[in-house]
Amino acid sequence: MDMDEKKPDDKYGESKKFDPNFKGPIQDRSCTDVLCCILFILALLGYFAVGIIAWSQGDPRKVIYPTDSRGQFCGQAGTSLEKKPFLFYFNILKCASPLVLLEFQCPTTQLCVESCPNRHMTLVKAKVGSMEDREYYKQYCKEGVDFAKMSPPEILRDSLCPAMLMPSKVFTRRCLPALGTMKGGVVVVGNETIIDSGEGVSINASDVLEASKKSNIAMEARQVAMRIFEDYTQSWHWILLGLVIAMLVSLLFIVLLRFLAGIMVWIMIVLVILVIGYGIFHCYMEFASLKGEPGADVTIRDLGLQTDFAIYLQIRQTWLAFMIILAIVEVIIILLLIFLRKRILIAIALIKEASRAVGHVMSSLFYPLLTFALLAVVIAYWAITAVFLSTSNEQVYKVFNNSECEFSLQTCDPATFNTSNVSAQCPDAECLFAFYGGETLYHKYLILFQFYNVFLFFWCANFVTALGQVTLAGAFASYYWAFKKPEDIPTYPIFASLGRALRYHTGSLAFGSLILSVVQVIRVILEYLDHKLKGAQNKFAKFLLSCMKCCFWCLEKCIRFLNRNAYIMIAVYGKNFCTSARDAFFLLMRNIVRVAVLDKVTDFLLFLGKLLIVGIVGIFSFFFFSGRIKAVEDAAPSLNYYWVPILTVVVGSYLIAHGFFSVYAMCVDTLFLCFLEDLERNDGSVERPYFMSQNLLTLLKKNNEKPKTVD
Repeated sequence: MDMDEKKPDDKYGESKKFDPNFKGPIQDRSCTDVLCCILFILALLGYFAVGIIAWSQGDPRKVIYPTDSRGQFCGQAGTSLEKKPFLFYFNILKCASPLVLLEFQCPTTQLCVESCPNRHMTLVKAKVGSMEDREYYKQYCKEGVDFAKMSPPEILRDSLCPAMLMPSKVFTRRCLPALGTMKGGVVVVGNETIIDSGEGVSINASDVLEASKKSNIAMEARQVAMRIFEDYTQSWHWILLGLVIAMLVSLLFIVLLRFLAGIMVWIMIVLVILVIGYGIFHCYMEFASLKGEPGADVTIRDLGLQTDFAIYLQIRQTWLAFMIILAIVEVIIILLLIFLRKRILIAIALIKEASRAVGHVMSSLFYPLLTFALLAVVIAYWAITAVFLSTSNEQVYKVFNNSECEFSLQTCDPATFNTSNVSAQCPDAECLFAFYGGETLYHKYLILFQFYNVFLFFWCANFVTALGQVTLAGAFASYYWAFKKPEDIPTYPIFASLGRALRYHTGSLAFGSLILSVVQVIRVILEYLDHKLKGAQNKFAKFLLSCMKCCFWCLEKCIRFLNRNAYIMIAVYGKNFCTSARDAFFLLMRNIVRVAVLDKVTDFLLFLGKLLIVGIVGIFSFFFFSGRIKAVEDAAPSLNYYWVPILTVVVGSYLIAHGFFSVYAMCVDTLFLCFLEDLERNDGSVERPYFMSQNLLTLLKKNNEKPKTVD
């Protein structure tokens, strides 16, 4: 093949020279990038220190329980409010204030109660009513109120009781008006359209509706999250079964690739085309079935954001969009296969060689489990630390008011507020719990702790990934450079490679991970700025930000590619990160045609394998969770959103397939670099024989000379 015979470009360094002593990964090596290793260890110690500080200061209960006006948790076990799990608003109408948008806090007294009110009653009626009415009303008043000694104006002045009660329902542990609609769209509260406020003013039920919406601005996402959590509790065992099936299918593919690589690749290609084709057909059938249905022609833009995502599946435009996306993917795959049909044969040979390598190093298939476990630890530590950093033990109270007041939103002390100058100048002002924070040294540097938590998360996650890549590269390089396979393959190549990586190259792995983490953190910052500028009118700033995001995305991809190949060179030669990255880059550039022909086509074929596994598991999970398989319809759980377990299974299946196929991808990349070096070092003579397999020699029209026998 002419493209494989092209002479390497000398401007990217000299070709590798023949070394009779080189037999694979260097055993006699020394520690590399020691300074970066020390920096990484110090950074980890600092990370542990941040975690300890966060755990001592934070309190995750604030995420779970609602808090009253004094910052106490409603329904928290072991406290006086254990039997009062619900939050009650004295005046829900005040929640329509713009302060809700600024502080996520209604400027009205909030109280923890045992149950929400179920009838309409005013303070005046309770005062002059029966003992039963007064006792019922006192449930929603502050402790110590005495109806016998205090008049309603005095009670309202000191904000001891609400002016009225209205029928309410529990929503995310909060008592919100029991709103409904009658025929004609009239809004009612407990079958009443007009409500007596208890202060001589009548309230329209639609005003209550608006206030309820405002009071719940911060709770809309929580409502969806609670429904999703409920779906997980109902379907977790089925999700687990789906992921186990995905793992078994992935293992089956790996085993079949070991023995039937060529046939499996072609079967994989055909099945991917068929699976996507079925997806297009299904979307078309759904699109056609909705024709003429009431409301099916509503556009996604007109529908807006809905918490019930199943609504989107009832409009034709959704299925049309799915159909178009799948059709584009199908056309792209078919065109790539047409143009790369000759290259696929070479890629299949490389996959066959990778299959043999994996077959001789079977422990490599289980290494992703270690990577998954370490990544799970990193993610869990980051998430827990982030929650604790976001919560602190100090309660901050602020002045909330309706009329104009110079002390508005200033910090206050609820114990002395009623006797302070603020209360005198602003009679309607209240000192309410606002948020958790403070002026301590911990709170001043809280944003830096959060940034450090994010940065170390990226660094640790990238380090774990790099460790896996170096370990696998060292094991597969040992296979390639064994002249007599499997006799010359060292014992326990995975454990030997992992030991070399941790003992000698922790600094190099930390260095490569650090470079990638810096770029990723910059991308996170750019995404944050882009989110903040969404409402801005400065077109130039938006354009500049979009360009920077694109550039850093490309930079991250380039660094990932260079790091991956640098780690292979580290595993083989034991040099530092910069030298290994340079050697890998020059080796690839000297053989740029082969890189395009072999490596990328092989990656594409492995990607099709992952796509096929995800497609198979995803289709079965869709039919199961949507109740379309009659045989197991009764077994399917009842869900709020059936897409929750489907999406979880699909994403989990991809991660599992990626974990198994990443072993193959790393094997292919390692064998490819070794293959390029083999071509540069050796010429097939008796003194300099090729180390590649006979299949690759035949495909490249090369051969090893046989030693001459003496008669």
